[in-house]
Amino acid sequence: MKIVTAEEMMELDRRAIEDLGIPSIVLMENAGRYVAEEAVDMSPGRKISVICGKGNNGGDGFVAARYLQEMGFDVFVALIGRIDEVKHDPKVNIERLKVPINELVDDHSFEVMKEKIEDSDLIIDSIFGIGISSDLLSPYFEIVTWLNSLHKPILAVDVPSGLNATTGKIMSAAVKATKTITFAAAKTGFFKADGPVCVGKVVVADIGIPV
Repeated sequence: MKIVTAEEMMELDRRAIEDLGIPSIVLMENAGRYVAEEAVDMSPGRKISVICGKGNNGGDGFVAARYLQEMGFDVFVALIGRIDEVKHDPKVNIERLKVPINELVDDHSFEVMKEKIEDSDLIIDSIFGIGISSDLLSPYFEIVTWLNSLHKPILAVDVPSGLNATTGKIMSAAVKATKTITFAAAKTGFFKADGPVCVGKVVVADIGIPV
């Protein structure tokens, strides 16, 4: 199994896009499709909540939600932030979705969504990827802590949100995933410090990035 740091993975990603000419949106499409396939195998029922951030990790979640919806699953999508704050490839994939995007912007919207997420058979964590290097602030800290309290199966996308992918350190709070589907290569932080208690079972998906 190939194992890389977050910095090494970012360089592999850059080379694939800039040097080899693989469109970033194609890599996102491949990643989201693999997430959806893993979710189908993992979910004990038909209700799946996808919790997305505003960056590329969230974009993977939007793609996965589209595939799951097309397969007939009852998909609930929550975006931590506003739709107009999402840019580039993730924005394209929001526009491709045929399910509503529920904006989580304040305590009220959080309370409204809680019941729907609590009723899910599986939660997909698509909030933060490998780029995180500082502590989670509000509302991310509260959301991640609450997700862990539900004791539901959680599928983390690339890395559990809040876990430093290189050092394995929890950045104030981190998702405790049942399974992590990571892309191209496993990350060093999965096997260090707090990593093993956060990642659960690790699955490496080949999305087209040479390693």
